[in-house]
Amino acid sequence: MGFSEVNALFKVLSWKPRALYFPNFASSEKCEAIVRLAKTKLRPSTLALRKGETEETTMGIRTSSGTFLSASQDPSGSLAWVEKKIAKVTMIPREHGEAFNVLRYELGQHYASHYDAFNPAEYGPQQSQRVASFLLYLSDVEEGGETMFPYENGANMDIGYDYEKCIGLKVKPRKGDGLLFYSLMINGTIDPTSLHGSCSVIRGEKWVATKWIRDKEDGSK
Repeated sequence: MGFSEVNALFKVLSWKPRALYFPNFASSEKCEAIVRLAKTKLRPSTLALRKGETEETTMGIRTSSGTFLSASQDPSGSLAWVEKKIAKVTMIPREHGEAFNVLRYELGQHYASHYDAFNPAEYGPQQSQRVASFLLYLSDVEEGGETMFPYENGANMDIGYDYEKCIGLKVKPRKGDGLLFYSLMINGTIDPTSLHGSCSVIRGEKWVATKWIRDKEDGSK
């Protein structure tokens, strides 16, 4: 299958973590259709809690609002189209993907640095693991809102990084563009350089649809 079939030329942003950027992955019309659908279902974003954590002790880590949407919930067909294209560029079947997590970040909102994969030592045994994440940016952001990788190429690991600062490799959201990165090394362990977060929005508003992709078929859908 050639890239012309999926219209998915990409740029390698980093090897540590493995991160690829896809300009013009989806049309403006498809992005707007997803935002319209998500707007009616937004709720404050939540976290998967580690052992010993509570909602009270983790307040402020993730301050966006969002909703989970499956392709079957989208009458416009935009999510199904995006889902099929993600499967083609990752070469991982659609059935391995979780429902889309569509997020809105307003002024000052952010997501402190975190891993998408779940360390069993912190979260307990896992039936499957998140291998990769695909972010489709649904809007431009006037200022701020970058996706950041503070540990790119092993940087900042020895500075006592507090998970809050917006440092390292930064990817500016552009409407219709996509970002793919891998959370696991090829031996199945979590890639320490895949730590990432969302910088605070300084001006404007950020919309993004995240597709988490697992090493086994996702049975939650």
